[in-house]
Amino acid sequence: MQKGHIGVTTENIFPIIKRFLYSDHEIFLRELVSNAVDASQKLKTLASVGEFKGELGELNVQVKLDKKTLTISDQGIGMTAEEIEKYINQIAFSGVNDFLDKYKNEANAIIGHFGLGFYSAFMVSKKVEIITQSYKDAPAMKWSCDGSPEFTLTETKKEGRGTDIILYLDDESKEFLEKSTIEGLLKKYCRFLPVPIIFGKKQEWKDGKQVNTEEDNVINDPNPLWTRKPAEVTDDDYKKFYRDLYPMSEEPLFWIHLNVDYPFKLTGILYFPKIKNRPDLQRNKIQLYCNQVFVTDSVEGIVPEFLTLLHGVIDSPDIPLNVSRSYLQSDGNVKKISGHITKKVADKLEELFKKDRAQYEEKWDSLKLFIEYGMLSEDKFYERAQNFALLKNTDGKFFTLEEYKSLIQGNQTDKDKILTYLYASDKTGQYTYIEAAKAKGYDVLLMDGQLDVHLIGLLEQKLEKSRFVRVDSDVIEKLIPQTETKEITLSEEEKTSLTETFKAAIPAIDKTEFLVTFEQLGENADPVTITQGEFMRRMQEMSAMQQGFNFYGELPDSYNLVLNMDHPLVKKVQENKEMNGQTVNQLVDLALLSNGLLKGEALNKFIKRSLENIQ
Repeated sequence: MQKGHIGVTTENIFPIIKRFLYSDHEIFLRELVSNAVDASQKLKTLASVGEFKGELGELNVQVKLDKKTLTISDQGIGMTAEEIEKYINQIAFSGVNDFLDKYKNEANAIIGHFGLGFYSAFMVSKKVEIITQSYKDAPAMKWSCDGSPEFTLTETKKEGRGTDIILYLDDESKEFLEKSTIEGLLKKYCRFLPVPIIFGKKQEWKDGKQVNTEEDNVINDPNPLWTRKPAEVTDDDYKKFYRDLYPMSEEPLFWIHLNVDYPFKLTGILYFPKIKNRPDLQRNKIQLYCNQVFVTDSVEGIVPEFLTLLHGVIDSPDIPLNVSRSYLQSDGNVKKISGHITKKVADKLEELFKKDRAQYEEKWDSLKLFIEYGMLSEDKFYERAQNFALLKNTDGKFFTLEEYKSLIQGNQTDKDKILTYLYASDKTGQYTYIEAAKAKGYDVLLMDGQLDVHLIGLLEQKLEKSRFVRVDSDVIEKLIPQTETKEITLSEEEKTSLTETFKAAIPAIDKTEFLVTFEQLGENADPVTITQGEFMRRMQEMSAMQQGFNFYGELPDSYNLVLNMDHPLVKKVQENKEMNGQTVNQLVDLALLSNGLLKGEALNKFIKRSLENIQ
């Protein structure tokens, strides 16, 4: 029997492993099963090049539980005594201070940087044993360590080639002796490993209880869909795989099968889900793999932010398995992969748009949030998206940015040569304003999406000499001014008197202010109109969605009560100071009602007054 010390430069490596890896202690199972799969794959490779001439048999990895131990077994290449010395007893570890400074908060970083995959077993174990038989002509060996730098290595007997890793779990880790816990972790981390992972026997219901069958319970799918050539996969295959990944989700809109060999290796399938109005609920649905080993489903910073709304799988050996998120975000290969995925997504969307525009328009409401998110967050994606991003007007017609510019250029350019895009955010609530704009020959966009207020700001930056104006932000004559505005011929005394008269009729509305203004709009236009200035309203809308605009969110809503000085009723109020107050109240309430601002007691009074007038 050989006794010795593990080759490290500090005596306290095991307490450090337990302490600093504890927050991610479940990954020990991924590490040990992945090692077992590697051992199996290496034997296949040796057999393929003629270096191993024995029988491979049915290579698999078995995970077994009993009352005190968890065992991971394979029939792979095994290890000789010399290989145990090289791969187990020597740890590339350069000093505790560097270790603590760099990696105290990153369990994955520690394991990846120091090659401690096997030693993650000591996060949960008071003792670990290795029983191994090499494929070479060498005696079987047993290695044992109790969590100190001391180990024993002895010859032993073992049936068949391969390695058993036996974990004697410590008192703090009893959860890993629970069948449901281990099965859940195997499905999480090992679901698509390329070698069958067996965990006990399949069960069936008999006499009202579950009993074991004779059939092995294979946890994983060794040949997942993304490893196959796209030409071999049917639409039904893609849909079934999506249902397997996301059992409770609606059917996806479409998908992209990634299959790249150069300049990096990348496979995967990305699905476009039917995105609802809550994009925050859609994140963390892309699963990142390295050679079919699960790495993470938190891919922010690894792929562009807007791509986190996609669902599916990305697999690349060029993405390191055990590294910190900060490392992934700065890694050159990861950046190239991220850029490639963005390009493939843009290619797919443009292809769909050109191939069948009618179908693309049908899907636009589901695609809109995703595409707008991409345009807002990625300049390169914006450049591509100009070709397939759509604008929809209040009549339900769709236009590309260039098409819409051509449509409105002749009629919606103001006196300063600024192209004005009119829009509504509520087709029903702003109906009166929309109809007034159409009566003047204007076209009105429907911008009622969650990100539309941000998209409007972006388009105003990107499109030359253009501005976006909501149809209720001013009276129709001033939305797209063609000539200089005439001054209203009212004295300051008249303005003050009218302001006091009409303000007195405005009911109190919480956190709302009104400014009385005066316009000459013609005797056929409404006597009183309510508008809301574009700038302040837009800032308040953005404050509800984005930090940095909180100041605007605290301000009261500001509206303009516009008096049409050409209308006979307003003229009567101006000329007759003693005019019935009910008329003024009625004019104000009608204007408020048309904007959805008349509520509660004020609405009740309006209804009663209207009924009295009918009588």
